[in-house]
Amino acid sequence: MESTRAQSGDTVREAYSARSQEYSDLFGCMTSTHPSDRSLVSSWAATLISPVLDAGCGPGQWTDFLAESGLAVSGIDLVPKFVERARLQYPDISFEVGSFEVLDAATESLGGVLSWYSLIHHSPQDIKAPLAEFARVIRPGGGLLVGFFEGATVGPFDHAATTAFRWPVAELGQELVTAGFEVIETHTRTGIGYRPHGAITARRQSTP
Repeated sequence: MESTRAQSGDTVREAYSARSQEYSDLFGCMTSTHPSDRSLVSSWAATLISPVLDAGCGPGQWTDFLAESGLAVSGIDLVPKFVERARLQYPDISFEVGSFEVLDAATESLGGVLSWYSLIHHSPQDIKAPLAEFARVIRPGGGLLVGFFEGATVGPFDHAATTAFRWPVAELGQELVTAGFEVIETHTRTGIGYRPHGAITARRQSTP
């Protein structure tokens, strides 16, 4: 049976740092993204009011995509090499090294958070912490978009960087609800050459 043991942020950081150039070359531009993903993120972005955070920005391609849509956006990532590349590639956008568990943003200060495949290395036990932090910083009515690997059951698998987790849409959606979000839309797609994909758009509910 595969282990669901939690990974430290250091483990994830080191794994991606070791492959940062390869990752950036393969995935660090919008031409490497799926057209349906670009359409989804674009339509979601049109519902938001600035400022917005790209949590797990990698080399910054999605952050720039959001900026091109007219939003005031910044990016954070655990991996310093990604942040360095993003700053060089997109000098007009703010990028910082940071953890999702403790965001440097005031409570209810953001109009939205994009978390595109940035939670895939969080175990089922650990994913609650970043979701709670997203809920803290997003103002009521603001948006969250999560992209992830979809599967029939929650479980780990051997990702190219380090252990990642698949989620059924319904179960990850319930985690968002528990954190304080209303699920708006869910999306899945499959195809030859890539793992099943899922995405959830959600709205921050009003605080009690």
